[in-house]
Amino acid sequence: MDRMTKFFASRTGIIFTGLFIGGAASLLQKLGNPANMGICVACMERDIAGALGFHRASVVQYIRPEIIGLVFGAFAASLFFREFRPRAGSAPMVRFVLGFFAMIGALVFLGCPWRAFLRLAGGDGNAIVGIAGLLAGIWAGVLFIKNGYTLGASSRTRAIAGWILPAIMAGLLLLLLGNIYWGAPKSLAYAEPEKFAPFFSVKGPGSQHAPVFISLGIAVAIGFFAQRSRFCTMGAVRDIILIRDGHLLSGVIALVAGAFAVNIVFHQFHPGFLNQPIAHANYLWNFAGMMLAGLAFALAGGCPGRQLFLSGEGDGDAAIFVIGMIAGAGFAHNFATASSTAGPGLWGPAAVVTGLIVCSVIGVTMRQKA
Repeated sequence: MDRMTKFFASRTGIIFTGLFIGGAASLLQKLGNPANMGICVACMERDIAGALGFHRASVVQYIRPEIIGLVFGAFAASLFFREFRPRAGSAPMVRFVLGFFAMIGALVFLGCPWRAFLRLAGGDGNAIVGIAGLLAGIWAGVLFIKNGYTLGASSRTRAIAGWILPAIMAGLLLLLLGNIYWGAPKSLAYAEPEKFAPFFSVKGPGSQHAPVFISLGIAVAIGFFAQRSRFCTMGAVRDIILIRDGHLLSGVIALVAGAFAVNIVFHQFHPGFLNQPIAHANYLWNFAGMMLAGLAFALAGGCPGRQLFLSGEGDGDAAIFVIGMIAGAGFAHNFATASSTAGPGLWGPAAVVTGLIVCSVIGVTMRQKA
């Protein structure tokens, strides 16, 4: 146990984690997940929101086992290494709002930080613009942190509180398996069963997925490794700016390298800016969308993947952020703020500007007084 802890705390451990995430994501793409979207926390939570009926965009509805597996893997690692520490109470409503606007920004860009780097590894030049926006947003968040921004300390709480999000994920897994393997004949369910959740896409990105148990197993491994190594894309940039520490950044670079190598092997590397899968080439809103997401991640203390891993460790505040992202996904598609391959949605630019204002107000007002 001690040797494994030392390994994942080392530079070699974080590089191994990044290589595994990048390579596994590209493999999942080969096995059926959407192109340049082997693993995208934002997109996959959006699909789950659709499956539960929180939005009715029929092409993005599916209970993604990868999200479930990321939480399960971190949960298992925290139990095995005795790091499962239920805690909560650190500005939960602020975290919900940050998660909400993080999703708004991510869906204007069409991807979370993981997908931005996976799109880059697949040759999508628009990812460069999105990553630049992500860096700008995190940099702005770091400025707030340097000026005293804090969400306060969380408090230890009852063990059951830390089990809630893993239990929700277990329920989602039962819904997924029930729909695929144990679903009752439609004639025995409802007169019009297609009106009742869960909803699964029959075309579009939501209908594209790798085999369930392969996706689940790979995601459990990622969750386990990432919990041990503290992998975080937002934290990598924050640490460079704040303390000039490149430890986490080496994992992010390894993610891109691993994905690129597997993409080359499977002929999935297609460089260019136009006609990239599930992407658009509006540079302004690609940048601004990810700037909003990066700012929200910095203020919340972790990228969406890290929030899932913290939730698996029993962090109720991180779980609130996750729920906020899922709520934001429902809003984004119900109110036409999410982008498509044609560009930003009708209200996408206004939602991004609103989010930047709201997050900035949070950054200013949540400062610790001397």
